[in-house]
Amino acid sequence: MTGKCAFAVLAAAVLAAPPSPAPAGARIKDIAYVEGVRQQQLIGYGLVVGLENTGDTQRSTFTIQSVTSMLKRFGITVAPADLRLRNVAAVMVTATVPGFTKEGGICDVVVSSMGDATSLQGGTLLMTPLSGIDGTIYAMGQGPLSTGGVSVKANGNELRRNHTAAGRIPGGAQIEKSITTTFSRDSTVSVVLTQADFTTASRIADAVNTKMGSRMAIPADASTVTITVPKEYRVQGKLVEFISLVELLEVSPDVVARVVINERTGTVVIGGNVSILPVAISHGGLNIDIESVPVISQPGPMSKNGQTVVTQMTSIAAGEDSSTVVAFNGVATVQEVARALNSLKVTPRDIISIFQALRESGALKAELVII
Repeated sequence: MTGKCAFAVLAAAVLAAPPSPAPAGARIKDIAYVEGVRQQQLIGYGLVVGLENTGDTQRSTFTIQSVTSMLKRFGITVAPADLRLRNVAAVMVTATVPGFTKEGGICDVVVSSMGDATSLQGGTLLMTPLSGIDGTIYAMGQGPLSTGGVSVKANGNELRRNHTAAGRIPGGAQIEKSITTTFSRDSTVSVVLTQADFTTASRIADAVNTKMGSRMAIPADASTVTITVPKEYRVQGKLVEFISLVELLEVSPDVVARVVINERTGTVVIGGNVSILPVAISHGGLNIDIESVPVISQPGPMSKNGQTVVTQMTSIAAGEDSSTVVAFNGVATVQEVARALNSLKVTPRDIISIFQALRESGALKAELVII
């Protein structure tokens, strides 16, 4: 399916759908978090063994040094110059641990090659300490890797699917020390929005005050809402119940009108609040076709000095797409934007150029983000 057809199908699907209802409410826990409750990122350096001749080469000297140091711990002394390893790879191990995780808990780890290993497929991560930014070891990682891909070489040919120089170990890290948090347990609790917005912060405060029947929630700024905990919820065990009550409240988050464009893939995402002022658009392109046909010239019969000569006959044809000026009387909904753009019968690549021109002309009432 071509880009033009794909966009036409997408626009037709949007137009066939019924009018969009009012924005549905979102739970506070889905758009905000309690201040002090945060994840902890861990990192460590380790070795992956059991590879099938796809590990680091002699050029990765740190891998040889790491293997030498590891063997010394087991009472084995080997000179680094005597090691010829292709089944071992040096890797960086990362993990993200949720807040309030206690000893004995588990989390997933991501393993990424550091040297010139071609694949980590089939490898096993040896016991690797994972530390936080403060240098404290919070977890230990170990286990077989899952790369989610395949890389096979034979007789100079190679078949590769997905990326095999990195892998994941589900539940591969065990927590050795509880993750500390700065969660407040006094008379106030702060709710922080993941995307700062004054309107959304005000709506969260109104929802909490309406539910509790008193003005206990105050929006401190665009991202923080400070809530005073009622006295009946300040006793042991009741604070969690109060926070759960607040998290389950629904509000309608206000979003900025935004058009997001990915020029690398030709993807265009239009937000629900995007509108276009009255404007006229004319879009056309220049098409150039270059065709090369081989022409073979052979010598005459019984010629002694003649040679067969192969030349190329090149022809160039240029033409410009016919385009008309399309006038928009102004559109205010996503359905109308899709209908207007579909009327131009252009590809997503052309739509990117049109949106950029609309922004420069001031007709696009939205933020244009190019990634």
